[in-house]
Amino acid sequence: MMAAPLVFSLRILSTPHHGINRNFQPFLLTQTGAPPRYRALRCQANSESSEPKEKLVVDNGSTSEISPASKVAEPSPSSSSSSAFPESPNSDINRRVAVGSVVAALALFLSTRLDFGISLKDLTASALPYEEALSNGKPTVVEFYADWCEVCRELAPDVYKIEQQYKDKVNFVMLNVDNTKWEQELDEFGVEGIPHFAFLDRQGNEEGNVVGRLPRQYLVENVNALAAGKQSIPHARAVGQYSSAEARKVHQVTDPLSHG
Repeated sequence: MMAAPLVFSLRILSTPHHGINRNFQPFLLTQTGAPPRYRALRCQANSESSEPKEKLVVDNGSTSEISPASKVAEPSPSSSSSSAFPESPNSDINRRVAVGSVVAALALFLSTRLDFGISLKDLTASALPYEEALSNGKPTVVEFYADWCEVCRELAPDVYKIEQQYKDKVNFVMLNVDNTKWEQELDEFGVEGIPHFAFLDRQGNEEGNVVGRLPRQYLVENVNALAAGKQSIPHARAVGQYSSAEARKVHQVTDPLSHG
């Protein structure tokens, strides 16, 4: 024989002295053969309260009314996502990066051009004719060179930089030893090895010469002395590794119209 279910009833007596709401409804706790699943719990607030109520949905589909004051604020998805992922760069930053890349590429190109791209032909194109240099009243640097001269090609970038720095005060002349037009000048300046740099004062008189591969400072200090109008140059006679001028006899050409 199945036992009858037990029912417990709890009644709360409300009195005015304890301030308990008379409208509070007691609830029943029922014990049956099988325990209830998610039985709804309902609380009725004071009907005289004007505070708005909201419904809370529990697991079994029932709802419960709660006041806004009891709710806990939850972080918004937008705030959490914004803190987790940085904002993407705007168009202004992209523009600055692009401009910076172009400037860096241009600087690299110019640096490469100045250090490695200058040839003897570039020096010849920017040089003054020998006759004009002797007549304009400026001191002059005369370089005797040849296209086949390895040291001449190696020193071309340094010579170009010095020329660009002093071209307003000093003449720069390029004479190709393969051109038979300059046989007299080769004898006059005693050119035996190239490159041969002859340093002339404002009257065209030779102050000294530097031959072959030497530190760049030798050329800089001599040219600076000429530009300043000094009576002498620091390196009046210096010789480094050079190419023999005798090899010009194999490469000789006749070009009286050329100043190089």
